[in-house]
Formats: sequence, structure tokens, C-alpha cells
Amino acid sequence: MRAIKKVLDEKLYPDCASNWDDTLFRERILACVRPDQVVLDVGAGAGIVQQMNFKGHVARICGVDLDPRVAENPMLDEGRVSDAASIPYDDAMFDVVFADNVLEHLAQPQTVFGEVARVLKPGGVFLFKTPNKWHYVPIIARMTPHGFHERINRWRGRVAADVFPTLYRANSAGTVRRLAASAGLDVILIERIEKRPEYTRFSAPTYIVGAVYERLVNSTSLLERFRVLVVGKLRKPER
Repeated sequence: MRAIKKVLDEKLYPDCASNWDDTLFRERILACVRPDQVVLDVGAGAGIVQQMNFKGHVARICGVDLDPRVAENPMLDEGRVSDAASIPYDDAMFDVVFADNVLEHLAQPQTVFGEVARVLKPGGVFLFKTPNKWHYVPIIARMTPHGFHERINRWRGRVAADVFPTLYRANSAGTVRRLAASAGLDVILIERIEKRPEYTRFSAPTYIVGAVYERLVNSTSLLERFRVLVVGKLRKPER
């Protein structure tokens, strides 16, 4: 199957490399940061996603995560073990805050959005990427136990320690808009994106089905709510 997958990859998605979603999000972040800025990675973890390494692009990068490995994350200047619902940094400290595949794990998203707003400087931005709850992958995830998710991700090459329970309480454009408003953040941009169907690439028939779905939801804006990713940019007002 590996050879067939490679052929289909090259034919259907020649511009999609591994972790295309993280590469896309990295580009969004790089477009917002400057060398003199202080940045916070919410849910930084152990530093396994290379695309989230911004050392050298900013003056200082900090991170928070419940995973104790965050303290040794090589991509951070400082990592603190903490719940995102109580970020252990001063008010108005960061120019940019970002969260890569974190919103789906939040038990208290309203509190977290409030904390992000608190630690942002006036005019600072909050960038996030998260699965869209209306896509078929999160729908299936909500219907299956966490052990099933661990097995699937282990098959995809991720160790169990890097697979966390999902709640999907902040995973639609409408919910994000409500959370942003409650935290006093302005919505600058919300994108819903679908590309190569990663979770259906285990056989030729399922790959084709996934590709047909991708073409369908990208064919009209009427179906954009069913695309796999929600990527957003929020801003704290200057005053």
C-alpha cells in the first residue's frame, strides 16, 4: 500500500508534504511575528512539532502545558507547567500567542480565551489551528473512546504520551466568534481549510473517497463548514 499511497499522493496532492497543516500554520505565524517580539506557545508540550520552532525569529518564546516535558522543550526559552485556564504570566506580556491543535482539548475554553486576552499586549494577536468539529474525523472521534484514538495515532506513528483526550468545545467558527467576543478579542480572520485527506490514506479506496470529499467541500463556500481545519487570527484591541 505504501507504493500506491505514494502514487496517489503525487498524482492528487503533489504540493502536500507531511504535516502540511503545521506548515500552513507556521506560515500564518511567521506573517505576524517580528524579531523584537515576545511570543507564547499555549500547549507547547515536549516540542515534537518542528514547524512550531520560532527560535531566532522572535526575541523570546515561552510556553505552557500540563505536560511536564514542556520544561525541557528545546524550542522554548522558557517552559512552564500550567493549565491554559491559568496562564502563569503577567498581564499584557506577549505580542503574539498561538495554539497549535490545542482548542479541541480545552475543558474551559471561555476561561482560556480570557487568559489569552489578559496576557496579550494591546494590539497583540492570538493565532490558532484546530480540527473543525463538523468534519468527519472529529465527528468519529466524538463517537469513539480515547483508547481507540491512541491505537489509531500509534498506527500513524505517534506515541501514546502525545495523544490527549479531545472535547471539541471550541471547534467551530461560530463558537470561536462567541468565545472571542466574551474575551474582548476582535476576530480578524477565520479560515476553514481542507487539503489532503490524511486519515483515509491507509488504502486506495478510502483515499479516493477522502479525495472526493476534499473536492466536494472545496467546490463551494456553502460547504466550507465541513472542511477539516479551523484556523484563526484574533486581536486584542488597542484600548
